[in-house]
Amino acid sequence: MKKEIIIIGAGAAGMMAAIKASEKKENNITIIERNDKAGKKLHITGKGRCNITNAADMSEWDAFIKRNYKFMYSSFAAFSNTALLDMLASFGLKTKQERGKRIFPVSDKASEVVRVLENQLKKPNVKIVYNERVTTIGGAGGYAVKVVTDKNIYKCDSLIICTGGQSYPMTGSTGDGYAFAKKLGHSVNEIEPALVPLIVKDEDIRSLTGLTLKNVTLNAKKDKKFIYTDIGELLFTHFGVSGPMALSLSSSLGKNKINELDVYIDLKPGLQIDQLDARIQRDFEAYKNKDLSNALVDLMPRALIPIIIGRAGLDIHNKPNELTKIQRASLATALKHFTLNVSGLKSVEEGIITRGGVNVKTIDAKTMRSKIVPNVYFAGEVLDVDGLTGGFNLQIAFSTGYVAGQNA
Repeated sequence: MKKEIIIIGAGAAGMMAAIKASEKKENNITIIERNDKAGKKLHITGKGRCNITNAADMSEWDAFIKRNYKFMYSSFAAFSNTALLDMLASFGLKTKQERGKRIFPVSDKASEVVRVLENQLKKPNVKIVYNERVTTIGGAGGYAVKVVTDKNIYKCDSLIICTGGQSYPMTGSTGDGYAFAKKLGHSVNEIEPALVPLIVKDEDIRSLTGLTLKNVTLNAKKDKKFIYTDIGELLFTHFGVSGPMALSLSSSLGKNKINELDVYIDLKPGLQIDQLDARIQRDFEAYKNKDLSNALVDLMPRALIPIIIGRAGLDIHNKPNELTKIQRASLATALKHFTLNVSGLKSVEEGIITRGGVNVKTIDAKTMRSKIVPNVYFAGEVLDVDGLTGGFNLQIAFSTGYVAGQNA
């Protein structure tokens, strides 16, 4: 007897759920996608390159999944990062590993990842319906029995909700899944921005807009304790800072944890303070007849020089050979402790992912089945699970989609 499975959303979780569910010939799968193509958000992930997953050993992933890691035990066990890469390789996708064990397609094209997934959906028992938005999920006898769109009505024996979160709404992630979940009786935890740029109040950094710093350390302290530290890349913007480390820090904070936060950049993490002073003295000797603003060109980007000089309490016209040991120490401190007065996070619509979502206590972690409506499953970003940058969030989507498709 045929089983009708409806999947709402053709993103990473939805396509994976369909691929897995389609392995059973008795399943008829219909994916309902509100956009005109599948994987619209996948197309823009990893700056258009698609950071598919991360090669870190799965035993280490508790450090990278910021919310409800224990809920993911079963999904990761059922479909790990290596299992995902083996599957994609069998589909013909070649991948590579980069800094931080991030995995990308060799082609550096997210569109290729979407294409190989779509190719697996070209089966007699799979149909994708585009340009339809689900408006209602109809129930009877405690089960979901139909899905109503703005154009059609679909009957279902099982329903998998893979609608994504509320970030990047232009890709179709407008929070519809949260409304469906609530109507079906699930609680939805507060929606917050995650992996989102930081708003900084310091006026002196406005001139740095567009400047990228590489191999610097970003640190954050709360109550004199480090809550975040990492080395990597930062991007200054007109409102503050972005880049991988700023995004990861935002997921360690949440919108309510900004107050009394000590955030600073170590611009020279490879040098101890005495080593940095020695380096400054060598540069000063080489440029002893120059103004201070021209004596630091080998030490930092030009755009930073007047800011560092100002924060050290010096003048751009000071001569290097006029500075005292204490004044050199002020320069070194400004470089090692470049403070950022973080005042907030950008909006949830600007986040790479959403924090919050369907309360995982209402979901069976082993099957992704609702504990409230027995034939409904949830997968992907609609769930209250999120991780840092580096491929962890796509793996969450693929793993939960796989398990939902396996059990629907």
